[in-house]
Amino acid sequence: MSALPRSYNPFAADEAEEAAAWPARGSGEAGGAERQRYLQQEVLRRSAATADSTARSLSLLYESERIGVAASEELVRQGEALKRTEQMVDKMDQDLKTSQRHINSIKSVWGGLVNYFKAKPPESKPEQNGTPEYYANTRLKEAMVSSKEQESKYQESHPNLRKLDNSDNDFSRADLVSSVQRDSYPKNQHLRAYHQKIDNNLDEMSSGLSRLKNLALGLQTEIDEQDDMLDRLTKKVETLDVNIKSTDKKVRQL
Repeated sequence: MSALPRSYNPFAADEAEEAAAWPARGSGEAGGAERQRYLQQEVLRRSAATADSTARSLSLLYESERIGVAASEELVRQGEALKRTEQMVDKMDQDLKTSQRHINSIKSVWGGLVNYFKAKPPESKPEQNGTPEYYANTRLKEAMVSSKEQESKYQESHPNLRKLDNSDNDFSRADLVSSVQRDSYPKNQHLRAYHQKIDNNLDEMSSGLSRLKNLALGLQTEIDEQDDMLDRLTKKVETLDVNIKSTDKKVRQL
């Protein structure tokens, strides 16, 4: 195997590829100016790609937030259904106790006397017409309100719903930046507009991630509370089933 020459440069291939990527240029100041223009165009291209990438990420973040709000609303509806079911089970249990008192009165005179002197169970208030009110946990309600306020931003960012943005508008808005902020951005007007857009998108992504976190914590709290409700409902249904079987047995013995 032939040895490499002492003057071999391992980065020569990369330099050759980079040189081939540059447009044809002359020598001296003309070549330097041509290379500078190429580098400026490359910086603008990468800045534009970064701005588009942050915009797409922000759009996905809004969509995730919208899905989270829809899941929260469905979970609240599930809580309303569980509450209605629990009220029905309580009403059935109360009716069953009343039936057992009547059965005891029918079976014997002694049972009727006992029921007469025995204190009547307190009657529950009649159910109101319509769906009973169900209150989700405070954390979830606040997170849902905060996320719903971003619905308009989701529609603006969605590729099928938003209006096509004119890049000239971004550049014109860059002139509205205060002098203090302008000093922190590049002097080039187009590059300054891209950097400003990237910073705005990153700030909004940070706020969106915070809202998503609050939404997730609210969902977790609501799920835990509904799990407790399901456990309580399961015990009530099991007790009601035993009482129904006992009452049915008494009725058959009459």
